[in-house]
Amino acid sequence: MTLIAPTLQAFFTDRLAQQRQASPRTIAAYRDTLRLLLSFVHQQTGKNPSRLDWDDLDATTITAFLNHLEVDRHNNVRTRNVRLTAIRSLYSYAALLHPEHAMLIQRVLAIPPKRFTKRIVTFLTPPEVQALLAAPDQTRWEGRRDRALLLLAVQTGLRVSELIGLDCADLSLGVGANVRCEGKGRKQRAVPLAAEAQPLLRAWVTERAGRPTDPLFPTRTGRRLSRDAIALRVATHTATAARACPTLTGKRVHPHVLRHTCAMTLLQAGVDTSVIALWLGHAGVRSTDTYLHADISIKEKALAMTTPATATPGRYRPTDKVLAFLESL
Repeated sequence: MTLIAPTLQAFFTDRLAQQRQASPRTIAAYRDTLRLLLSFVHQQTGKNPSRLDWDDLDATTITAFLNHLEVDRHNNVRTRNVRLTAIRSLYSYAALLHPEHAMLIQRVLAIPPKRFTKRIVTFLTPPEVQALLAAPDQTRWEGRRDRALLLLAVQTGLRVSELIGLDCADLSLGVGANVRCEGKGRKQRAVPLAAEAQPLLRAWVTERAGRPTDPLFPTRTGRRLSRDAIALRVATHTATAARACPTLTGKRVHPHVLRHTCAMTLLQAGVDTSVIALWLGHAGVRSTDTYLHADISIKEKALAMTTPATATPGRYRPTDKVLAFLESL
């Protein structure tokens, strides 16, 4: 038997940090997954994580852990699959170092991701966007910050992690106004800013008066906002906006909905999906296809281009007896 601890440590220090040069977000996600896994195995076996060996982490145990995520922790299938990806990455690395456990490792790597229902994305209509932007209290510092943040999120479609990572120097106003960010895979991109958004952002930058390396949207103490903090602000302002815009009542609005709203606005304006993919920082155009399914107006236009409703209904009738026979099969 071989202890898992040395391999686990080398996986983070050698594989992720040096060989793959993984981003801090990737390392944190893998860390959280394996911490949950080791805690689960510790509860099941009573062994301390430092004394676990590979036989304690076989395919049966990994499957039980994945079920634990869904049943006990109430994680959705997407989260379950993300956790499985982290585990498989560790076992792929372990296969190079521990050929004596090849059979056990292969059984874990053979665990498939679970299929899930892909729901139509949620997005905000223009009246809902206006109500949301008007919700923050402009007499308070936090309200002016939140309005600038919401406007930037809706107009640029940045991910919440990208919003958190923005520094004051990343915002460029004036001619060729844009915001620069680093997205998934350490891909940097610049997103243009509309002229209508510049006055509000310029007023916020002036009030913020931060150094180039300071966070663009900080807390009262100057630290960066967390994911939970932004999600809470979005939910709070949505509840306020629902009083003026009833269509927001009951709609679950989270920071990623603002990204969907930006994509749908571009799509409905006739922007090509390849440009939208570049705008949002997608790895490929296929990631943008989900917005085509959500836009009912595109389907309505396609329906209008089909046979007019006044056309005489009919059915194909083959003239040849052999064709008629084949059609009847």
